[in-house]
Amino acid sequence: MQRRKFITTAAAASALPLSCAATSQIATNPVAEEKELYELRTYDMKWGTNQKMLLSYLKEALKPAMMRAGANHFMLFEELAKGGPKKIYALISYPNAATYIKAQSLSEDAELTAAAAQYDAMDKVSYNRYESWLLHAFDAFPKLEKAADTESIFELRTYESINEDALKRKIKMFNDEEVPIFRDAGLIPVFFGEMIAGPYRPCLTYMIHTKDMAASGAGWKNFLQHPDWNRIKVMPIYANTVSNIRNVFLRLV
Repeated sequence: MQRRKFITTAAAASALPLSCAATSQIATNPVAEEKELYELRTYDMKWGTNQKMLLSYLKEALKPAMMRAGANHFMLFEELAKGGPKKIYALISYPNAATYIKAQSLSEDAELTAAAAQYDAMDKVSYNRYESWLLHAFDAFPKLEKAADTESIFELRTYESINEDALKRKIKMFNDEEVPIFRDAGLIPVFFGEMIAGPYRPCLTYMIHTKDMAASGAGWKNFLQHPDWNRIKVMPIYANTVSNIRNVFLRLV
C-alpha cells in the first residue's frame, strides 16, 4: 500500500490550474507574490485506535520532509472536544504555489523514506481518511504568525458566503477594517485565508489564539463591543456577507 501518497488523482489534476492561476495573479499583483498558501489537513481518526503512530509520523517524518521541500511552517493540533475519536489537524504554510506542488510529491526524499519505515510497515492506520483544504492568505495578513505561547488554545473559524460577491465583500471587510480589531480585542491572529480548494466554498477560514477559554470569551466580548466593529458592521457594503459560521477549538500536539 502506498500510504504516503496523500494527494489523490483529482487533487493532483487540480494542481496545474492552481499553478497557472497563481502565476497569472502574481504577474498582475505584486502583493500576491508575498502571500502564503495554507494547506489544512484534517485526519479523521478511527474509533479504538492509538493516534501515537500517526503523530510520530507527522512530527518526525512528514514535517521535516515538508520543511526540506520549502514549507514555511508545519503545526499539529487536536480538537478540544470531549469524547472521541478526535480529529488531528495539520496546518502547513507555503511561500508560493510551486512549493506547495513540490511538497505533494516526496517519494524521492530518502530521509522521509527512512523515517517513515515503521509507519509504512503497518497493516492498518489509525485514521479513516484525511481531507485537505487550500487557502490563499489575505492582503492584510500575508504570512502565518505562530503563537509564542504553546499553552494557547486555538479557534479555527470558517465563514461561508451565499455567493462569490458576498465573499469578496467580506474579505474586503477583513482587509480594510476588521483584522486590527482582533488584536485590540485580545484575539491573536494566526492566519486569514480565502479557500481556493475544499468544502463549503465560497468561504474564508482563519485561526486565532488565546490563553484559555475564559480569555476567548472575554476576547469575543471585547470584539463585539469594539467601536470600529460597531461602525463597520452596519455599513451597507458589508451587509449579508456571511451565511454560516463553523468553528472548532484546538490545541497544539
